[in-house]
Amino acid sequence: MSRRSHDRTLRVAFIAIPVLFVAIASLQMRIDAQTAESGTQQDELIFTSGAMLKKMSLGYDSLLADVYWTRTIQYYGSRIGTHHAKFDLLYPLLDVTTTLDPNLVAAYRFGAIFLSEPAPIGAGRTDLAVQLVKKGIAANPGDWALYSDLGFLYYWRLKDYPDAAAAYFEGSKNPAAPTWMRLMAARVAEKGGSIDTSRMIWQQMYDSTTNPKIRKWLRTQLDGLTALDDEIHLNELAEEYRKRVGRYPISTREMREAGLLPGIPVDPAGYPYVIGYDGKAHLAPESPVQEPKQ
Repeated sequence: MSRRSHDRTLRVAFIAIPVLFVAIASLQMRIDAQTAESGTQQDELIFTSGAMLKKMSLGYDSLLADVYWTRTIQYYGSRIGTHHAKFDLLYPLLDVTTTLDPNLVAAYRFGAIFLSEPAPIGAGRTDLAVQLVKKGIAANPGDWALYSDLGFLYYWRLKDYPDAAAAYFEGSKNPAAPTWMRLMAARVAEKGGSIDTSRMIWQQMYDSTTNPKIRKWLRTQLDGLTALDDEIHLNELAEEYRKRVGRYPISTREMREAGLLPGIPVDPAGYPYVIGYDGKAHLAPESPVQEPKQ
């Protein structure tokens, strides 16, 4: 490169970089302003395309991706748990982030959780979560964990067991993939939506991440599945009690006194289960355990 060409490139860089970061600052202020607005108002934001930002970044695309990823987390965090919250900008932010840095795997994995969780925890858009994870797989075909995420979305959110099994099986072909991926493919194909299969999937997700926040969330899901399994078992025992006594039990204590239970069963948080008038077991109103939403 000649000295004149080199100087011209430097001048363009000195002009473009400040312009680029002014644009980013403007975007951040817009998002902040929208975050402060009432949740009932419609979110409106004009995004510069990720492809154009990538061209403008002059090699700083990874840095810009980090900026957008940070804004995505802030945007999501400001709405999570808020009644009637809208997440209209969530997918556009994730799309721009992953276009700027296609190898930012965390954005695909966490973004899929943000998108697929039902309101008020997330956007309730499993379709967009699937689209995001498939984009991640296309950019990172060697990352088996993304196939696991896709299998989870098909299995838990969409109840599409054939596609879930196919996703786990495809991911299992990766030499770096753990052996449970192939096992999961076979289990989903055979058992469909059983609680045991669901627990296996959640447990593998729990064991494969070290992020404390995600582990806490996954622990909540596992506790909810345990409670659901316990309730099914108690319902069966309540039916047996009805056959013996002629009515449903009003408490687990009655079931214990009838010899159907060795003790008073409690949920994962330590609260005794409640038996309704119809003989169905329920979590105690004060229990913090929540059965997983699908």
